[in-house]
Amino acid sequence: MKSSGLEYECMGENLMLLAAKAMFWQARRTLLVADVHLGKVGHFRKAGIAIPKAMEQEDLAALSDLIAEYHPLRILFLGDLFHSSMNNDWDWFVLWRDMFQDIDMVLVRGNHDIIHDRFYRQLNFKLFDTLAEGPFLFSHEPLTEQELAGANKYVISGHIHPGVKLRGKGRQSVTLPCFFFGKRQAVLPSFGKFTGRYRIRHSEDDKVFGVLGDKVVAL
Repeated sequence: MKSSGLEYECMGENLMLLAAKAMFWQARRTLLVADVHLGKVGHFRKAGIAIPKAMEQEDLAALSDLIAEYHPLRILFLGDLFHSSMNNDWDWFVLWRDMFQDIDMVLVRGNHDIIHDRFYRQLNFKLFDTLAEGPFLFSHEPLTEQELAGANKYVISGHIHPGVKLRGKGRQSVTLPCFFFGKRQAVLPSFGKFTGRYRIRHSEDDKVFGVLGDKVVAL
């Protein structure tokens, strides 16, 4: 089944905001994904916390579906690809990578990416702290106001797992994962299913797109 998305123009580039909580940069045929947190299930299970084992492979399956649909030449992971130190989930990741050897894979390191670089390089990953390309600067964490003052590109990041709160007519409310586009930088939702959400503050001039089931909606 084809996933739903919403086209958004940013800095003259057409970006597809996907309900799978990823983004497709059409001109560069690049799939952008933030905060997958592979290995988080294994991390908790290793600590004795019961987490369903099926969750270990759901995010990789979702990535495979996006590859089948959009045929990216490259996947750019915006940090926190693997949640912790090496555990059994790494073996699944190695098998998954072997299925897509023809796709370039790039990791912009995040605070949870503590596995030694050599293991990623064995999987033919390219590694960066930040990556400037076209009109964008890709980073794991959003930049501070001081850092933005020195940046000459539009920043796209992850890290904070942004969410937006919607209220119903009564006291009902729900916090949706969202894409956030401010004047100088954007934040992608966390791709991983086993992650929380941080309610992001935004102004009227910002653009916020919520992920509501199988579609992306402007809010």
